[in-house]
Amino acid sequence: MNVKNKEFFLSSWAINNKTIIYVIMVLFLISGITAYKNMPRELFPEINSTNIFVTTIFPGNSAEEIEKLITDPLEEELRGVKDLNEIKSSSSEGISVINIEFDDDITTELARQRTKDLVDNVIVKADWPIYNNAKIDPSIFEFDVAERYPVLNISMVGDFPVEDFKNYAEYLEKRIEQLPQIKTVEIRGIQDFEVEVAVDPYRMAASSTSFQNIIDAISAENITISAGSLIADGQRRNLKIIGEVNDPEKLRKFIVNRNNGPVYLEDVAKVSFKEKEATSFTRSFKEKTVMLEVIKRGGKNAIFASNAIQDIISDARKNFFPENLEVIIQNDQSDYTINAVNDLMNNLIFGIILVVTVLTFFLGLRNALFVGFAIPMSMFMSLMILSYFGFTLNRMVLFGLVMGLGLLVDNGIVVVENIYRLMAKEGMSRIQAAKVGVGEVAMPIIVSTATTIAAFIPLGGWPGMIGEFMIYFPITLSAILGSSLIVAIFFNSMLVSNFMNLSEQEVSRKNLIRMTYILGGFALVFVIFKDTRAIGSLLIFILGLFWSYKYIVKDLALNFQNTFLVKIETLYDRFLKYALSGIKPYLFLGGTILMLFFSSFLFSLFPPEIEFFPDNEPRQILVYVEYPEGTDINKTNSTSILIEDEIYNVVNDDKYLDSGYNFIIESSIAQVGEGAGNPQTAAGGTGEIPHKALITLTAREFKYRRGLSSEDLRKEIQVQLLEKFPGIAISVEKIQEGPPTGYPVNIEISGEDYEELVESAISMRNFLIQEHIEGIEQLKINVTKSKPGIEFVVDREKAGELGVPTGLVGQTLRNSIIGKKAGVYKEKGEDYDINVRFDEEYKNDINALINQNIVFRDQSNGKIKTIPIASVVDKKNTTSFNAIKHIDLERVVTLYSSILAGSNAQQVVNNIKIALTGYETSEGVDHRFTGEIEEQAENQSFLSGALMTALAFIVLLLIFQFSSISKPMIVLISIILSFTGVLLGIVIFNMKFSILMTMLGIISLAGVIVNNAVVLIDYTQILFDRKKLDLNLSKNTLLDKETAFILVVQAGGARLKPVLLTAITTIFGLIPLATGLNIDFFSLFGSWDPNIYLGGDNVIFWGPLAWTVIFGLSFATFLTLIVVPSMYYIVHCLKLKLKNI
Repeated sequence: MNVKNKEFFLSSWAINNKTIIYVIMVLFLISGITAYKNMPRELFPEINSTNIFVTTIFPGNSAEEIEKLITDPLEEELRGVKDLNEIKSSSSEGISVINIEFDDDITTELARQRTKDLVDNVIVKADWPIYNNAKIDPSIFEFDVAERYPVLNISMVGDFPVEDFKNYAEYLEKRIEQLPQIKTVEIRGIQDFEVEVAVDPYRMAASSTSFQNIIDAISAENITISAGSLIADGQRRNLKIIGEVNDPEKLRKFIVNRNNGPVYLEDVAKVSFKEKEATSFTRSFKEKTVMLEVIKRGGKNAIFASNAIQDIISDARKNFFPENLEVIIQNDQSDYTINAVNDLMNNLIFGIILVVTVLTFFLGLRNALFVGFAIPMSMFMSLMILSYFGFTLNRMVLFGLVMGLGLLVDNGIVVVENIYRLMAKEGMSRIQAAKVGVGEVAMPIIVSTATTIAAFIPLGGWPGMIGEFMIYFPITLSAILGSSLIVAIFFNSMLVSNFMNLSEQEVSRKNLIRMTYILGGFALVFVIFKDTRAIGSLLIFILGLFWSYKYIVKDLALNFQNTFLVKIETLYDRFLKYALSGIKPYLFLGGTILMLFFSSFLFSLFPPEIEFFPDNEPRQILVYVEYPEGTDINKTNSTSILIEDEIYNVVNDDKYLDSGYNFIIESSIAQVGEGAGNPQTAAGGTGEIPHKALITLTAREFKYRRGLSSEDLRKEIQVQLLEKFPGIAISVEKIQEGPPTGYPVNIEISGEDYEELVESAISMRNFLIQEHIEGIEQLKINVTKSKPGIEFVVDREKAGELGVPTGLVGQTLRNSIIGKKAGVYKEKGEDYDINVRFDEEYKNDINALINQNIVFRDQSNGKIKTIPIASVVDKKNTTSFNAIKHIDLERVVTLYSSILAGSNAQQVVNNIKIALTGYETSEGVDHRFTGEIEEQAENQSFLSGALMTALAFIVLLLIFQFSSISKPMIVLISIILSFTGVLLGIVIFNMKFSILMTMLGIISLAGVIVNNAVVLIDYTQILFDRKKLDLNLSKNTLLDKETAFILVVQAGGARLKPVLLTAITTIFGLIPLATGLNIDFFSLFGSWDPNIYLGGDNVIFWGPLAWTVIFGLSFATFLTLIVVPSMYYIVHCLKLKLKNI
């Protein structure tokens, strides 16, 4: 084989074995389409966190008791667990939550098992607390971001008794929880039922009956016992003693005391089958509802879950629910997921249309189809790969496909254009041109693809939850680039060798008319029926393309190729010769370097706003309301209604209404008590929260908001609620897109004395309030010492003389208020606790509590003794901590706040830091900024390091490719100089600098720029090597300056079209996402409504990254065409000078 016309063995094999390649192509297409249909749809990817939670419920205990009895023993044991990163805990009334964060490289299953082993070591100890005659059992589970918020809510409205509502809710709960996609269903607004034995303490005292008498009597009588088997007459019969009651009223006749004659339960207590004490209220637009919160399992398909739930509700309406029961599905996240995925799919389709249009003008229709074939083929191959590894189809994966749209055609462009050039200018046959053409560019495109992928390899070490979240983007991009390389080398080379022609084949008017009759007839049939209208519309669209191409596009494309493109090539040839003459290469290089410094100067002179994550238009507005600790749930509920009224005054403003239709807010749910916790401050469990409320406003899709902003609405609500409800902490927040990062303002205050920490937090809050720092919504403290309480101090001397154990005093009071389980009542397959406690009238009466008698048997003489509690205790009112927070076993208090809509978190925190320079903390008290700002600093540091590592990987690969230092340095300099475009673009267009997205865009840019530079330098080297062969020169001989000048210009001219094409296609592929121009192609073909609009969540989320690549790549195109040849020529000239020294 001629050395000058080398082949690449893999592509030559594909050209010689086209049947095998056709079969492989079909298999990949089928597998890819199947993967696309079956991949679960999600808004964001599943994050496998290494955070393990240990939640322990111990009712009736204060925060200090929970810390002492539960949290401290567990933390002491857990602090020694292997691979521990950080341990946090929260001890509050009745509940302990410990958050153990492990290193990222440990699996969740192993982390949970290690935690469970250590927790079990603590539980088996003798001093571990007991509740309801059993040891407290901590719950151990992992954190799943997908389970922070319900996938949907179901509201039930109607005029029905509580029992009926409960039956309807449980009917749905039972069936929905059977779905494989659902983890749990929580019923809100209605309580579980119980059998309450409400004791009258005065009657109990008069009859000398104790709590234990009642509990023992119910336990002994309400029981079913199996007595074994009896064999008689050749048969074995089971014996069973039935004692369980089938009606709670029968409990009344239980004898609870016989000392002075029989005392029946009805003599000392009332028995009722009723709702437990209210722990939650729910409303929808101020109308009382019973609500079901549906939580999806991580990794399951939200859309399948939603569809299955709708089927269940539809079936229930037909067969179980009464007609006047209204069942409403609200906050359905699957709808939002479908719309977000469809919007990105539309961006993808729009991008494909733009890219193929550009290719048609540059290469002609036939060659454009060769290159365009790489788009669906590469995408389906990458989807097949991602599906195999268990990925879901989410926003991160889809943007990886959009980003890869322009890149994946690069390899095809280089291959097809090079083969076309060999056929046109060197007269080779199709097969020879295909083999030689791929041989010339195979190694450059392999290396350039490898360098692009190498740019993303450092992102694989992205730490933390954000790393877990963002890693899907580089993985998807790597998959699609690898697929495009396979398509270019195997599939494109085979197709081109069989079908490429130098002249465009024209479809005759006669054939076009015949095609119109056939396809048009099918189209009309399909259009008539609604279900097939999209197919008919697509056929009409294809016909329109054929006619427009024949009479409009073809002539324009030929004119572009034969006139405009020729002029561009001529102008470029002249300009490149000008740029390479004399000292001008040095001037161009020096001028470009000066531009980089100038752009950096402008960037520092006019610094942009810095944000961690793009500031989204919220799809949900969350109003968190927190009343002072100890507030009764009924008071919380009544005041929450007033807050809701203020919110609805804003939401129902005339500008948001059209004939009564609210086009910005779709649904509203108010929750008081259970379900009103804030996941950012109470992950892992909250216990009872009667002092908290949550109002959730769900916005309609962006395209239906008529240009109005949900973020502006949030700001209006913040202003409306400002200082209207003194003493109540109100925070108007938006649902967090992406991984949790904490509050923007988050100050952790640590030290030895916890009371002093709380006082320091209050002092710091008051100081910052007086500073009037703009942007702070409302500073809140996560720990207060305002929880009202009563302490009973046992007089041990008196108690000892009377023989009253301290434990018995405490247990009697606990039984009076909380109650004690005495048994189970069974009805319709359900178990209901039988709880014995004071009647409502007495359990909240302090006099009744301390004046009750303790009835017990004196162990010294066996006599029954009756001692009033008041005779052995002293009472005093106290205040205690509402919670006690630990970080790495040290007590910590946190001062935190969200920011006002439209404010910049970085600026707000910087202003707080400046203000605190004039604030002095007490000795031994320290503070530090954490939350979003800490995450921002950590991720900025990582991304900066990742960029340096990516550049190092690229250089190493290029050294391997070129066996040279100078050529990789040329590419490296071109990458660094391309940052000029990014900096200028941000400054000129006054854009925000997003730590995550802009930095990720810069890393992406580094990988993108390499492609053109590598192919240009490699082709230049090929021309140099060929010239040496023609002149019979050795490989190490340097060509003279004039010859080098000619060859560098020739290489630039040969690579002009591919360089322009790859840059333009990449930019055009990103333009729909960067500009936010949305066209709904599904509704366009299905219902002839394109639903065109500008903006949306995707452009807010991905816009900074897209613009970064567009700015940088636009400038990099100039670098590749002018500065890279200049640097190559400069290096060659310097080598000549060094040789002559």
